[in-house]
Amino acid sequence: SDVLDISSPLNDAASAIVDDSFLRCFTSAVDEPWNWNFYLLPLWILGVVLRNAIIFPLRLLTLLLGALVFIVAFMVAEALPAKHRTLAERRVVQFMAQIFVTSWTGMREGECVIRYHGPRPVSTANRVWVANHTSMIDYAVLCAYTPFAAIMQLHPGWKRYLNSLGCLYFNRTQAKDRTLVHQRMRDHVADPNSMPLLIFPEGTCVNNEYCVMFRKGAFDLGATVCPIAIKYNKIFVDAFWNSKRQSFTAHLLKIMRSWALVCDVYFLEPQSKQPGESSQEFAERVQAMIAKRARLTVAPWDGYLKYYNLAEKHPDLIESQRRTYSAIISKHVVPL
Repeated sequence: SDVLDISSPLNDAASAIVDDSFLRCFTSAVDEPWNWNFYLLPLWILGVVLRNAIIFPLRLLTLLLGALVFIVAFMVAEALPAKHRTLAERRVVQFMAQIFVTSWTGMREGECVIRYHGPRPVSTANRVWVANHTSMIDYAVLCAYTPFAAIMQLHPGWKRYLNSLGCLYFNRTQAKDRTLVHQRMRDHVADPNSMPLLIFPEGTCVNNEYCVMFRKGAFDLGATVCPIAIKYNKIFVDAFWNSKRQSFTAHLLKIMRSWALVCDVYFLEPQSKQPGESSQEFAERVQAMIAKRARLTVAPWDGYLKYYNLAEKHPDLIESQRRTYSAIISKHVVPL
Protein backbone atom coordinates (compact mmCIF):
# COMPACT_ATOMS: atom_id res chain seq x y z
CA SER A 1 0.00 0.00 0.00
CA ASP A 2 2.94 2.33 0.68
CA VAL A 3 4.09 1.94 -2.89
CA LEU A 4 0.59 2.68 -4.15
CA ASP A 5 0.39 5.82 -2.00
CA ILE A 6 3.46 7.34 -3.66
CA SER A 7 2.73 5.91 -7.10
CA SER A 8 1.31 9.22 -8.38
CA PRO A 9 4.47 11.34 -7.91
CA LEU A 10 6.61 8.43 -9.11
CA ASN A 11 4.45 8.13 -12.21
CA ASP A 12 4.76 11.89 -12.86
CA ALA A 13 8.54 11.68 -12.63
CA ALA A 14 8.77 8.61 -14.87
CA SER A 15 6.46 10.18 -17.47
CA ALA A 16 8.56 13.35 -17.54
CA ILE A 17 11.71 11.31 -18.20
CA VAL A 18 10.27 8.86 -20.74
CA ASP A 19 8.09 11.27 -22.74
CA ASP A 20 9.94 14.58 -22.75
CA SER A 21 8.47 15.86 -26.00
CA PHE A 22 9.99 19.30 -25.45
CA LEU A 23 13.65 18.28 -25.20
CA ARG A 24 13.08 15.89 -28.09
CA CYS A 25 12.77 18.95 -30.35
CA PHE A 26 16.30 20.06 -29.45
CA THR A 27 18.17 16.75 -29.44
CA SER A 28 20.95 16.17 -31.97
CA ALA A 29 20.88 13.09 -34.18
CA VAL A 30 22.84 10.10 -32.89
CA ASP A 31 25.17 8.49 -35.42
CA GLU A 32 24.42 4.82 -35.90
CA PRO A 33 27.53 2.59 -36.11
CA TRP A 34 27.83 1.06 -39.56
CA ASN A 35 31.54 0.67 -40.26
CA TRP A 36 32.69 -1.99 -37.77
CA ASN A 37 33.40 -4.83 -40.15
CA PHE A 38 36.46 -5.87 -42.12
CA TYR A 39 35.32 -4.58 -45.53
CA LEU A 40 33.71 -1.24 -44.53
CA LEU A 41 36.27 -0.09 -41.96
CA PRO A 42 39.09 0.50 -44.54
CA LEU A 43 36.70 2.53 -46.71
CA TRP A 44 35.61 4.57 -43.69
CA ILE A 45 39.23 5.29 -42.73
CA LEU A 46 39.96 6.33 -46.33
CA GLY A 47 36.95 8.64 -46.21
CA VAL A 48 38.13 10.23 -42.95
CA VAL A 49 41.55 10.89 -44.49
CA LEU A 50 40.06 12.35 -47.69
CA ARG A 51 37.64 14.61 -45.81
CA ASN A 52 40.15 15.93 -43.29
CA ALA A 53 43.36 16.00 -45.34
CA ILE A 54 42.05 17.13 -48.74
CA ILE A 55 38.42 18.32 -48.78
CA PHE A 56 38.50 20.32 -45.54
CA PRO A 57 41.72 22.27 -46.35
CA LEU A 58 40.36 23.13 -49.81
CA ARG A 59 37.08 24.34 -48.34
CA LEU A 60 38.85 26.32 -45.64
CA LEU A 61 41.08 27.94 -48.26
CA THR A 62 38.00 28.79 -50.35
CA LEU A 63 36.34 30.35 -47.31
CA LEU A 64 39.39 32.41 -46.32
CA LEU A 65 40.03 33.67 -49.85
CA GLY A 66 36.33 34.42 -50.27
CA ALA A 67 36.29 36.34 -46.98
CA LEU A 68 39.30 38.38 -48.11
CA VAL A 69 37.62 39.25 -51.41
CA PHE A 70 34.42 40.06 -49.51
CA ILE A 71 36.13 42.51 -47.14
CA VAL A 72 37.92 44.31 -49.98
CA ALA A 73 34.78 44.40 -52.16
CA PHE A 74 32.64 45.68 -49.29
CA MET A 75 35.10 48.50 -48.60
CA VAL A 76 34.99 49.43 -52.29
CA ALA A 77 31.17 49.31 -52.25
CA GLU A 78 31.07 51.65 -49.25
CA ALA A 79 33.03 54.22 -51.26
CA LEU A 80 30.48 54.28 -54.10
CA PRO A 81 27.87 57.05 -54.48
CA ALA A 82 24.79 56.55 -52.31
CA LYS A 83 22.49 55.55 -55.19
CA HIS A 84 24.77 52.64 -56.15
CA ARG A 85 26.17 51.76 -52.72
CA THR A 86 23.26 49.76 -51.28
CA LEU A 87 22.86 47.52 -54.34
CA ALA A 88 26.61 46.87 -54.47
CA GLU A 89 26.74 46.04 -50.75
CA ARG A 90 23.83 43.61 -51.13
CA ARG A 91 25.56 41.84 -54.02
CA VAL A 92 28.74 41.53 -51.99
CA VAL A 93 26.88 40.09 -48.98
CA GLN A 94 25.14 37.59 -51.28
CA PHE A 95 28.55 36.64 -52.68
CA MET A 96 29.78 35.90 -49.15
CA ALA A 97 26.73 33.74 -48.49
CA GLN A 98 27.53 31.80 -51.66
CA ILE A 99 31.11 31.35 -50.45
CA PHE A 100 29.80 29.89 -47.19
CA VAL A 101 27.54 27.50 -49.11
CA THR A 102 30.46 26.47 -51.33
CA SER A 103 32.57 25.72 -48.24
CA TRP A 104 29.85 23.35 -47.02
CA THR A 105 29.01 21.63 -50.29
CA GLY A 106 31.98 22.05 -52.63
CA MET A 107 29.58 23.29 -55.32
CA ARG A 108 27.78 26.44 -56.25
CA GLU A 109 24.32 26.90 -54.75
CA GLY A 110 21.55 25.18 -56.65
CA GLU A 111 23.71 22.39 -58.05
CA CYS A 112 22.66 18.95 -56.77
CA VAL A 113 23.53 19.35 -53.08
CA ILE A 114 21.42 22.38 -52.09
CA ARG A 115 18.34 22.56 -54.27
CA TYR A 116 15.82 25.39 -54.44
CA HIS A 117 12.22 24.73 -55.49
CA GLY A 118 9.71 27.40 -56.43
CA PRO A 119 9.83 31.01 -57.64
CA ARG A 120 12.67 33.26 -56.49
CA PRO A 121 11.46 35.89 -53.95
CA VAL A 122 11.34 39.48 -55.19
CA SER A 123 11.05 42.79 -53.34
CA THR A 124 7.45 43.94 -53.04
CA ALA A 125 5.35 45.77 -50.48
CA ASN A 126 3.19 43.98 -47.90
CA ARG A 127 4.91 40.60 -48.09
CA VAL A 128 6.89 38.74 -45.46
CA TRP A 129 8.70 35.40 -45.71
CA VAL A 130 8.70 32.87 -42.85
CA ALA A 131 10.76 29.67 -42.52
CA ASN A 132 11.46 26.88 -40.08
CA HIS A 133 14.77 27.25 -38.25
CA THR A 134 17.51 24.64 -37.75
CA SER A 135 20.72 26.63 -37.53
CA MET A 136 22.16 30.08 -38.23
CA ILE A 137 23.31 28.60 -41.54
CA ASP A 138 19.66 28.76 -42.69
CA TYR A 139 20.15 32.45 -43.36
CA ALA A 140 23.25 31.88 -45.50
CA VAL A 141 21.52 29.07 -47.42
CA LEU A 142 18.64 31.41 -48.30
CA CYS A 143 20.79 34.51 -48.96
CA ALA A 144 22.96 32.52 -51.36
CA TYR A 145 19.85 32.26 -53.53
CA THR A 146 18.47 35.75 -52.97
CA PRO A 147 19.32 38.40 -50.34
CA PHE A 148 16.94 38.74 -47.39
CA ALA A 149 16.59 41.18 -44.55
CA ALA A 150 16.04 39.22 -41.35
CA ILE A 151 14.81 39.55 -37.78
CA MET A 152 17.66 38.25 -35.67
CA GLN A 153 19.18 38.17 -32.22
CA LEU A 154 21.86 40.85 -31.99
CA HIS A 155 25.30 39.42 -32.78
CA PRO A 156 28.32 41.75 -32.89
CA GLY A 157 30.75 41.62 -35.81
CA TRP A 158 28.45 40.97 -38.75
CA LYS A 159 26.06 43.83 -37.94
CA ARG A 160 27.96 46.31 -40.13
CA TYR A 161 27.63 44.07 -43.20
CA LEU A 162 24.05 42.90 -42.60
CA ASN A 163 22.84 46.47 -42.16
CA SER A 164 23.09 46.81 -45.95
CA LEU A 165 20.27 44.25 -46.21
CA GLY A 166 18.07 46.13 -43.75
CA CYS A 167 18.24 43.49 -41.00
CA LEU A 168 16.40 44.21 -37.74
CA TYR A 169 17.96 43.28 -34.41
CA PHE A 170 16.54 42.49 -30.98
CA ASN A 171 17.43 41.01 -27.63
CA ARG A 172 15.02 38.17 -26.91
CA THR A 173 15.18 38.88 -23.16
CA GLN A 174 14.10 42.53 -23.50
CA ALA A 175 10.37 43.16 -23.96
CA LYS A 176 11.03 46.77 -25.07
CA ASP A 177 13.26 45.52 -27.89
CA ARG A 178 10.53 43.21 -29.17
CA THR A 179 7.94 46.01 -29.18
CA LEU A 180 10.27 48.36 -31.05
CA VAL A 181 11.23 45.71 -33.61
CA HIS A 182 7.57 44.93 -34.28
CA GLN A 183 6.98 48.54 -35.34
CA ARG A 184 10.10 48.46 -37.50
CA MET A 185 8.79 45.27 -39.11
CA ARG A 186 5.61 47.08 -40.10
CA ASP A 187 7.59 49.96 -41.58
CA HIS A 188 9.91 47.58 -43.46
CA VAL A 189 7.07 45.51 -44.92
CA ALA A 190 5.22 48.64 -46.06
CA ASP A 191 8.26 49.91 -48.01
CA PRO A 192 8.21 48.57 -51.62
CA ASN A 193 11.94 49.30 -52.01
CA SER A 194 13.06 47.29 -49.00
CA MET A 195 14.62 43.82 -49.15
CA PRO A 196 12.33 40.79 -48.71
CA LEU A 197 11.87 40.36 -44.95
CA LEU A 198 12.67 36.89 -43.57
CA ILE A 199 11.41 35.80 -40.15
CA PHE A 200 12.03 32.55 -38.26
CA PRO A 201 8.82 32.47 -36.15
CA GLU A 202 10.00 29.54 -34.01
CA GLY A 203 12.49 31.94 -32.44
CA THR A 204 15.13 29.27 -31.85
CA CYS A 205 16.98 26.44 -33.60
CA VAL A 206 15.04 23.15 -33.76
CA ASN A 207 16.49 19.81 -34.86
CA ASN A 208 14.74 19.62 -38.28
CA GLU A 209 12.62 16.71 -37.09
CA TYR A 210 10.07 18.87 -35.25
CA CYS A 211 8.48 22.27 -35.76
CA VAL A 212 7.70 24.17 -32.54
CA MET A 213 5.08 26.87 -32.06
CA PHE A 214 5.15 29.80 -34.48
CA ARG A 215 5.00 33.14 -32.69
CA LYS A 216 2.32 35.35 -34.20
CA GLY A 217 4.38 38.54 -34.71
CA ALA A 218 4.89 37.86 -38.42
CA PHE A 219 1.21 37.06 -38.90
CA ASP A 220 -0.43 40.22 -37.54
CA LEU A 221 1.34 42.68 -39.84
CA GLY A 222 -1.54 42.69 -42.31
CA ALA A 223 0.85 41.34 -44.97
CA THR A 224 0.82 38.33 -47.26
CA VAL A 225 2.93 35.55 -45.76
CA CYS A 226 5.22 33.51 -48.03
CA PRO A 227 6.18 30.20 -46.38
CA ILE A 228 9.63 28.63 -46.88
CA ALA A 229 10.26 25.01 -45.89
CA ILE A 230 13.89 24.00 -45.28
CA LYS A 231 14.67 20.28 -45.06
CA TYR A 232 18.19 19.00 -44.40
CA ASN A 233 19.21 15.47 -45.32
CA LYS A 234 21.31 13.99 -42.50
CA ILE A 235 23.01 11.43 -44.73
CA PHE A 236 26.40 13.17 -44.34
CA VAL A 237 26.00 15.68 -41.52
CA ASP A 238 23.36 16.91 -39.08
CA ALA A 239 22.75 20.61 -39.78
CA PHE A 240 21.12 21.24 -36.39
CA TRP A 241 23.09 23.66 -34.22
CA ASN A 242 22.81 22.59 -30.59
CA SER A 243 24.06 25.84 -29.08
CA LYS A 244 24.16 24.39 -25.56
CA ARG A 245 26.70 21.75 -26.58
CA GLN A 246 28.64 23.35 -29.40
CA SER A 247 29.94 26.77 -30.38
CA PHE A 248 28.90 28.07 -33.78
CA THR A 249 32.52 27.91 -34.98
CA ALA A 250 32.69 24.21 -34.05
CA HIS A 251 29.35 23.71 -35.79
CA LEU A 252 30.69 25.24 -39.02
CA LEU A 253 33.89 23.18 -38.85
CA LYS A 254 31.85 20.00 -38.42
CA ILE A 255 29.89 20.81 -41.58
CA MET A 256 33.03 21.69 -43.51
CA ARG A 257 34.66 18.36 -42.57
CA SER A 258 31.68 16.36 -43.82
CA TRP A 259 31.22 15.12 -47.36
CA ALA A 260 28.52 17.70 -48.07
CA LEU A 261 25.58 19.59 -46.64
CA VAL A 262 22.47 18.26 -48.41
CA CYS A 263 19.39 20.45 -48.33
CA ASP A 264 16.11 21.18 -50.11
CA VAL A 265 14.49 24.62 -49.89
CA TYR A 266 10.84 24.96 -50.91
CA PHE A 267 9.24 28.35 -51.61
CA LEU A 268 5.55 27.64 -51.03
CA GLU A 269 2.40 29.40 -52.19
CA PRO A 270 1.82 32.82 -50.51
CA GLN A 271 -0.92 32.86 -47.87
CA SER A 272 -3.26 35.59 -46.64
CA LYS A 273 -5.28 35.73 -43.44
CA GLN A 274 -8.78 34.41 -44.03
CA PRO A 275 -11.93 36.24 -42.85
CA GLY A 276 -12.54 35.56 -39.16
CA GLU A 277 -9.13 33.91 -38.75
CA SER A 278 -7.04 35.04 -35.77
CA SER A 279 -3.31 35.74 -36.06
CA GLN A 280 -2.52 32.61 -34.04
CA GLU A 281 -4.75 30.44 -36.25
CA PHE A 282 -3.07 31.94 -39.31
CA ALA A 283 0.34 31.12 -37.83
CA GLU A 284 -0.72 27.53 -37.11
CA ARG A 285 -2.03 27.09 -40.66
CA VAL A 286 1.24 28.29 -42.20
CA GLN A 287 3.21 26.17 -39.72
CA ALA A 288 1.26 23.09 -40.82
CA MET A 289 2.08 23.85 -44.48
CA ILE A 290 5.80 24.14 -43.76
CA ALA A 291 5.84 21.05 -41.54
CA LYS A 292 4.07 18.97 -44.19
CA ARG A 293 6.42 20.04 -46.99
CA ALA A 294 9.58 19.57 -44.87
CA ARG A 295 8.27 16.34 -43.29
CA LEU A 296 8.41 17.72 -39.75
CA THR A 297 6.31 16.85 -36.70
CA VAL A 298 4.41 19.80 -35.23
CA ALA A 299 5.10 20.20 -31.49
CA PRO A 300 2.87 22.48 -29.35
CA TRP A 301 5.79 24.05 -27.48
CA ASP A 302 7.02 27.63 -27.31
CA GLY A 303 10.66 27.52 -28.40
CA TYR A 304 11.51 30.38 -26.01
CA LEU A 305 11.11 27.90 -23.12
CA LYS A 306 14.54 26.65 -24.20
CA TYR A 307 15.99 29.84 -22.68
CA TYR A 308 13.74 29.85 -19.60
CA ASN A 309 15.33 28.64 -16.37
CA LEU A 310 12.48 27.80 -14.00
CA ALA A 311 14.82 27.36 -11.02
CA GLU A 312 16.16 30.90 -11.45
CA LYS A 313 12.86 32.58 -12.27
CA HIS A 314 10.69 30.81 -9.67
CA PRO A 315 12.85 29.15 -6.97
CA ASP A 316 9.85 29.25 -4.60
CA LEU A 317 7.86 27.02 -6.97
CA ILE A 318 10.67 24.46 -7.17
CA GLU A 319 11.07 24.47 -3.38
CA SER A 320 7.32 24.07 -2.88
CA GLN A 321 7.27 21.02 -5.16
CA ARG A 322 10.22 19.53 -3.30
CA ARG A 323 8.44 19.96 0.03
CA THR A 324 5.33 18.28 -1.37
CA TYR A 325 7.27 15.22 -2.53
CA SER A 326 9.28 15.15 0.68
CA ALA A 327 6.10 15.14 2.78
CA ILE A 328 4.62 12.28 0.75
CA ILE A 329 7.75 10.15 0.99
CA SER A 330 8.43 10.90 4.69
CA LYS A 331 5.06 9.42 5.65
CA HIS A 332 6.28 6.03 4.52
CA VAL A 333 9.87 6.11 5.75
CA VAL A 334 10.45 3.99 8.83
CA PRO A 335 13.03 5.59 11.21
CA LEU A 336 16.03 3.39 11.99
